[in-house]
Amino acid sequence: MALGLEDKKAIVAEVTETAKGALSVVAADSRGVTVGAMTELRKQCREAGVQLRVVRNTLARRALSGTSYEVLNESFVGPTLLAFSMKHPGAGARLFKEFAKKVEAFEVKALAYEGEFIPAANIDRLASLPTRDEALSKLLSVMKEASAGKLVRTIAALRDQKQEAEAAA
Repeated sequence: MALGLEDKKAIVAEVTETAKGALSVVAADSRGVTVGAMTELRKQCREAGVQLRVVRNTLARRALSGTSYEVLNESFVGPTLLAFSMKHPGAGARLFKEFAKKVEAFEVKALAYEGEFIPAANIDRLASLPTRDEALSKLLSVMKEASAGKLVRTIAALRDQKQEAEAAA
């Protein structure tokens, strides 16, 4: 499908705006993936706050130039699917990692986070980041353990103090 100059400008502007609001970007090659599998991936992405875009490589390079995701330019070879994580930096990486396990034809090319290029082999750096809720629950459990430990130490100190008082009397 031939795109006119105005269409190309609109795509570049739209992708640039999306990139400016994104927390991370994952690039992948989806050749050989069935339409049904891609539909399921798109649904999961919408639910997780990840925007998927299939953009021509030259337009993607133009759209991402001047952003912190410009480091991905070298990975734009062949068909490229871009996932912009809007709510959580690890959301796109987590979804793509799980999808690649299920669908053999799907290949993650590279990731970018805060201006840093991350090779596909290191996808776990972003995919293993806890979500906000997970991080809060971990924090609460640590605080709970700390306060319980403090209570135990206080009771033990009171017991020792009473034993010393009884021994002195």
